[in-house]
Amino acid sequence: MFKKEVYINRRRKLKERVSNGVALLLGNVESPMNYRDNTFHFRQDSSFLYLFGLDFPGLVGAIDFDSGEDFIFGNDVDMDDIIWMGPQVTIQENAERVGVTLTASLAKLNDFISKIIGQGRKIHILSPYRAENKILLQQLLGISVDRLAEYASVELIKAVVDLRSVKEPCEMEEMEKASATGYEMHVTAMKMAHPGTWEQKIAGTIEGIAAAGGGMISFPVILSQNGETLHNHDHSQLLKEGRLMLVDAGAESSLHYASDFTRTIPVGGKFTQKQREIYNIVLAANNRAAELIRPGVPFLSVHRAACEVMASGLKDLGLMKGDVKEAVKNGAHALFFPHGLGHMLGLDAHDMEDLGQVYVGYDEEIRPSEQFGEAALRLGRRLQPGFVVTNEPGIYFIPALIDQWRSEKTNAAFINFDKVDEYRDFGGIRLEDDMLVTESGCELIGQRVPIEPEEVEKVVSG
Repeated sequence: MFKKEVYINRRRKLKERVSNGVALLLGNVESPMNYRDNTFHFRQDSSFLYLFGLDFPGLVGAIDFDSGEDFIFGNDVDMDDIIWMGPQVTIQENAERVGVTLTASLAKLNDFISKIIGQGRKIHILSPYRAENKILLQQLLGISVDRLAEYASVELIKAVVDLRSVKEPCEMEEMEKASATGYEMHVTAMKMAHPGTWEQKIAGTIEGIAAAGGGMISFPVILSQNGETLHNHDHSQLLKEGRLMLVDAGAESSLHYASDFTRTIPVGGKFTQKQREIYNIVLAANNRAAELIRPGVPFLSVHRAACEVMASGLKDLGLMKGDVKEAVKNGAHALFFPHGLGHMLGLDAHDMEDLGQVYVGYDEEIRPSEQFGEAALRLGRRLQPGFVVTNEPGIYFIPALIDQWRSEKTNAAFINFDKVDEYRDFGGIRLEDDMLVTESGCELIGQRVPIEPEEVEKVVSG
């Protein structure tokens, strides 16, 4: 964990942003995989981790905005725990490591909450996403599980988003570590991209690299020759010469900060002419977006600029037609690019998504779009120094979507469907980098994973 002053300072800043009441912040508990004592790898709640720093299960934090006091509730281990887990530090000792002096057992939590309710004071909660925490909140607050989201505190959500959006230097050090591991994962995948290799062997190998880096994967590995399926977690195929393998994967540092890269690799080490043409369009969009990412610029406008680069390139190949700006305005490019350019990155691969994307990626000035494709953009608001965002344009040929648009004549004025049919078995290409917004522009986090087509071919062939 970081020095205790980091967590003290974060909680102090939160107190400056929330007017009154008490914030109840639930850590995660162990989650059984197939029976109670065989659990999934533990992952602490990111907001709890951000404010309290303690990375083990069974904890609840509370922040009193009126008195300024901080609390941690948790149970010390008993002898049975010690037999199986070894000696453990007490809750009090752990709490002091993050600057909290007031602790109590979980058995005291209900009395604590009842007293606050009895005083008529507000209890602030974040929207829970784990079933165990939903049940606990129902027991503590008397709110049915299916209505808890209605009672999430918008004031607390906005305050947490405000703090977590701007990364501190200590956080960037962790993201550099996650980036270094992610680099090794992707270069290893490139080196393994040879005909006859089982996709699962590559996916499992790079998961192992993430674990060896001191953390875990930051999200389930996406790795497939069927890159037209955006989140393809099926790794059942053997690689075939001439196909494209899309790899979207990242690692967490030991303190759970994430990296998130995507590369698209020619199996066997050589792009075909058709593949290289599409690849270079996506690369041009990625590079153009990087030029535009800077403080004060709405990420929505960066997204649209990248869309125009791709629409222009597709027009040059005869796949699209008409005025490029009008085509993008009408969403015609979304046949090939049905998602957003990027999202926030930090303690989560989709940072703070559990808090509500409308609060994380948008504000009163810039609201989410309802247009197909752009509606999937997770980040639209103006960028600020310290934001970390992904830059991930892509071009995909999705047969079912092509057929639907052709039959419904969707954006027929901008799409040459006969030419598109020549690409039905192409797959997809996505290229993703992680970017830190600086005072004057942006910079890549860590060493850039090989991305120029010649570089990628060399790594695969070498």
